[in-house]
Amino acid sequence: MDNSLNGFGIAVTRPLDQAKRLCAAIEEQAGTAIVFPLIAIAPLDNYSVFDETINQLHSVDWAIFISTNAVENALPRLIKKFPSIPDNVKFAAIGQQTAKALAPYGVPEVLIPHTRFDSESLLALPEMHDVINKTVMIFRGVGGREVLADILKSRGAHVIFAESYRRINPQTSCAKLAQLWHKQQLHAIVVTSSEAMRHLLQMTNNGSDEWIRNIHICVNHARIAEAVDTLALNISVADAPGDEAMLACLQSVLGYSS
Repeated sequence: MDNSLNGFGIAVTRPLDQAKRLCAAIEEQAGTAIVFPLIAIAPLDNYSVFDETINQLHSVDWAIFISTNAVENALPRLIKKFPSIPDNVKFAAIGQQTAKALAPYGVPEVLIPHTRFDSESLLALPEMHDVINKTVMIFRGVGGREVLADILKSRGAHVIFAESYRRINPQTSCAKLAQLWHKQQLHAIVVTSSEAMRHLLQMTNNGSDEWIRNIHICVNHARIAEAVDTLALNISVADAPGDEAMLACLQSVLGYSS
């Protein structure tokens, strides 16, 4: 067994289902994975607006899925309404995992970015420049970043949001993490979304609590680090998306060298 994380406690703030693989990988390297989700995915109280929105699918040119959550919360309802996806619809996704989640629903061909998996990288693709007078339906949770929609609109697209879930913070405080840090049982935190980072800061007095200023925070995208650059936290950015790169980031900040 690889013992590269032996003796280190690592908090993983992903939603529970999404945290399982990384937590298992941390344990395989003899680390202690601390499950501390800062985001939970919850269904909408009412799907009437979503159902009405997807009635427009016959006039949609591109269906863009922001995340696997968007796929899992939208596709069952979409398939129920459209047993056969209209031929006019092309599919795009922010990243590889989201594209893979679409496959079981009979969507084999999905446009995805080639390198970084984010809205900006998707927008850089030639297909996303050729959208004048085209209708784009963005499948996402309630709220979220507007950059994808704003840029597509500026390129002449008609954008429709199909929101099929909501994100909530299941935590009321970071007392558990603070206590573990004081006991020298917590050494790093994994944060993989800007929203989770916002929740973390809100519960640590905007990052001013002693423990949060003295712990390693590993993130999976430069955007997350840039948003808190002025707070002088100990943030490191993984070299790529995915668990393997995050593990390498953890090993690096915790002093492991192969």
